Amino acid sequence: MQKSIMSRLWVFAVWAVIGLFLVNLMGLIASVLTSSVATRWLGTWLPAGFTTRWYFAAWDEFQLGDVLWVTFQAVGAVVLLSGLLGVPAAYALARREFPAKRAVMLLLLLPLLVPPITYGIPLATVLYKAGLGGTLTGVILANLVPTVPFVVLVMIPFIEQIDPRTEAAARVFGANIFQMFVHVLVPMLMPGVLAALLLVLVRTIGMFELTFLVSGPGSQTLVVALYYAVFASGVRAVQSIDAMAVIYMATTLVWLIVALRFVNPTQIVGRGKRPAA
Repeated sequence: MQKSIMSRLWVFAVWAVIGLFLVNLMGLIASVLTSSVATRWLGTWLPAGFTTRWYFAAWDEFQLGDVLWVTFQAVGAVVLLSGLLGVPAAYALARREFPAKRAVMLLLLLPLLVPPITYGIPLATVLYKAGLGGTLTGVILANLVPTVPFVVLVMIPFIEQIDPRTEAAARVFGANIFQMFVHVLVPMLMPGVLAALLLVLVRTIGMFELTFLVSGPGSQTLVVALYYAVFASGVRAVQSIDAMAVIYMATTLVWLIVALRFVNPTQIVGRGKRPAA
C-alpha cells in the first residue's frame, strides 16, 4: 500500500515538473510572439495595438536575408560533410580492431563531453592564424569538430547491428569495397544516416560558441546575429529584436519539419535490426 502511494506521488511529481516546464516555456514563447507584433507594451497585460512592421524593420536593420543565406550555406555544408566523413569513419571503427581503437574513441568523445568554449578559443586562434577566421569556411570547419564525432558515435551501434555476412555475400558476387558500400551498405544504413544528420542539423543551427568565436561580419549565422542584435552597442526597439527571435524560431521549426518528413528517429533501432535478423 505504501509503495503504491509513493509510486503515485512520484508520478504526480514528475508530471507536475513537466507541466511547470511546459507552462513556463509556452509563456516565454507567447511573450516573445506578442511583443514582436506589439505597437507598444508597457505595464499592461496586452499591448496597446498590434502591427507587423517590426518584422520588416528587423529584416532591413539586421540584414536577415544575408544572414539566413549564410546560415543555410553553413548548416548545409556541415550536414553534408559530417555525413561524408562520419559514416565511413564509423564503419571503419565498427568493423576493424586495432591497438589504438579505444584511444580514438576517447578522442571522438572529447568534443562532445568538453564544453565548446574550452576548445573553441584555441581552435579559433588556429583558424585565424591560417587566414580562415571570419570566413564561412572557418565557420564550417569549426562546426565540424563536434558534429563529425557525433555522427561517428551515433552510427557505430547502427552499423554493428548489420550482419557482416551480408557484406561477405556481396564480395562473393564480385563487388569491390566501393560497390559494396554504395549498393549494399548505404541503403541499409540510410535510416540511421538520416537520423544522425537530422540531429547534426539541429545542433548546427543552435551552435553559438564556436560560430561566435570564428565568424565575421559576413559569416554570422542567425543565432550569432541574434546575439549581436541584443548585446551590441546602440539603441534598438525590443519589438524588433523579438521579431528577429521569432524568425529564428520559425526557421529552426521549418528545418525540423522538412527533415522529419524524410526520417523518423524512433525507427533507427527497429530498421537496423531487420538486416541482422
